Amino acid sequence: MPLFEPEAEFSDEARRAKYQGVCLVGLIVDAQGNPQNVHIVRTLGMGLDEKAMEAVRKYKFKPAMKDGKTPVAVYVNVEVNFRLY
Repeated sequence: MPLFEPEAEFSDEARRAKYQGVCLVGLIVDAQGNPQNVHIVRTLGMGLDEKAMEAVRKYKFKPAMKDGKTPVAVYVNVEVNFRLY
């Protein structure tokens, strides 16, 4: 569960092309709630994959709990939505 989710920036290339969509980022949330091994699961292109990974690396998560008391590392996928308004 994300506690801190900074907004991903648009790349200049995608903004000029009015390109938008959803990028799927996979990562491991460690026992401290920090993102590790951040990688792209579903690519979007136009420089947005890099921007999505950059944003997700700054996320802070509530760690998953084993037996309700022990924090453990878990694999999660995060959707990063790029929308022009």
